[in-house]
Amino acid sequence: MKPTKSLRKQAEKAEAAARRSEDTEHAERMRNLADAFRAQADALKAIRKRGKAKK
Repeated sequence: MKPTKSLRKQAEKAEAAARRSEDTEHAERMRNLADAFRAQADALKAIRKRGKAKK
């Protein structure tokens, strides 16, 4: 599995955990984690895209 796809799956799992959680602090942490996973995936995609453009 590609790293970007893996990060996006982790983001989905963190979002699901946030929805299931009754603890608001835990839910917020999970949403923040999901945002961080998505940001990492976007950064990897941008790096890969720049690399292909240079070739």
